[in-house]
Amino acid sequence: MNRVTSTAYDSPVGPVLLTLIDEALVRLDVAHEGLDLARADIAGRLGVAPDPDPGPGLAVARQLDEYFDGARRAFDLALDWRLVRGFTRAALEACLEIPYGETASYGEVAMMAGVPRAARAVGTACASSPFSIVVPVHRVVRADGSLGEYGGHPEVKRRLLDIEGALGGAAGLRAVG
Repeated sequence: MNRVTSTAYDSPVGPVLLTLIDEALVRLDVAHEGLDLARADIAGRLGVAPDPDPGPGLAVARQLDEYFDGARRAFDLALDWRLVRGFTRAALEACLEIPYGETASYGEVAMMAGVPRAARAVGTACASSPFSIVVPVHRVVRADGSLGEYGGHPEVKRRLLDIEGALGGAAGLRAVG
């Protein structure tokens, strides 16, 4: 039987709940509504309440610390994709190809995922990502270069892009390609 654990992580963008199944990250939730609601949500999705145990999440927390300190550009973590279905996975895997400090439009990500006309579906995939931050959906922007809503928290997206140096002068963003 798989062991499901959770770890609270205090990040510069708010409280984060890390949920792991064995040693693989199944969800990283920036818990804007609080850790208790995040715990209840993941318990409902997995059908089991995670055991609070910081041990399995230590590697994730260490890599997040490095990322927020500007010392890490990519995450090297095992991801458990069980909460991701269909095109959403293809879109999220395409997001992994966007280089640190750069951005791509929803349409560009749709092309990278093999479905060029699926820009709106990319938006839905990004909004429902269970791997916020470690799968860099924050690097996906609107075609006009504006940030978009980022789950109702555009300030978090702006902060993550600021950390990466992806926000510049008046033009704002550097696109992939």
